[in-house]
Amino acid sequence: MIQVGQINELVVTSEFPFGFQLSVQEGVEEIVTLLKADAPPNTAIGQQLSVFVLPDETGTLVAKAATPAILVGQTKVLKAVNVTHFGAFFNWGLDKDLLVPSQYQENEINPGMYYVVHAFFDAKTQRVLGATRLHYFLQEHNDTLAPAEQVNAVVYAKTELGFKVVVNDTYTGVIFHSDAFKPLKIGEAVTGVVKEIRPDGKLDIALQRTDKAGRLSLADAIIEDLQAHGGISTLTDKSPPDEIYSRFQVSKAAYKKALGALYKQRKVIIDKQAVRLADK
Repeated sequence: MIQVGQINELVVTSEFPFGFQLSVQEGVEEIVTLLKADAPPNTAIGQQLSVFVLPDETGTLVAKAATPAILVGQTKVLKAVNVTHFGAFFNWGLDKDLLVPSQYQENEINPGMYYVVHAFFDAKTQRVLGATRLHYFLQEHNDTLAPAEQVNAVVYAKTELGFKVVVNDTYTGVIFHSDAFKPLKIGEAVTGVVKEIRPDGKLDIALQRTDKAGRLSLADAIIEDLQAHGGISTLTDKSPPDEIYSRFQVSKAAYKKALGALYKQRKVIIDKQAVRLADK
């Protein structure tokens, strides 16, 4: 079966002056049109092609050899290129831009700005469309993730409490300001962990583990870094937060806690200028 809004492996079944007809295999009635302008060089009958399939303005299925920046079911960062009274258009790498209708927009869209967009197939209009109102398509209630599990997150909105994020392309979640120890921007992709799953299944995400296992992992990383640099590091508990993040991808507070634990265990010596392994 041909998957609309996806990459399909199709066979060239016939050729016409303006293009080709493609299908899953010879004799199958479901046909896709590939214009010669969109076809790879030297396309021939019997050849198998990887093509993106979508309906055109008349509802006819057409193929594109170019792969768009987003497929149906995906959530990606796209650039708005035009806005009209009925919707906004986004560049997704094809000759015709992706429409995000007004009713599927979370907030006002401005041309030239980047937004997190979800692509979907609208059965009513028989078109591939986009949406920035993500809660229509993503799950707010988790049923597969566990606390402390590592996840991929994309920031899609800022609120008074923190940042709304898309989690693993499936769920929505929140990174509270207290758990975002570095500036975050709309559209930014980050690696995080599940900090908490609320009773209603909603997700709280943090950029780092704050439990005992997370602290132990950071302590091990600090020791390994010291060993790799001759037992000494100029990255102290007084160092700027951005330098600490650049080295260990953690907050300054977490780094100080890990250093303090190592100091109490007499594994490191700390002064104003450097951190040293205790046996050096």
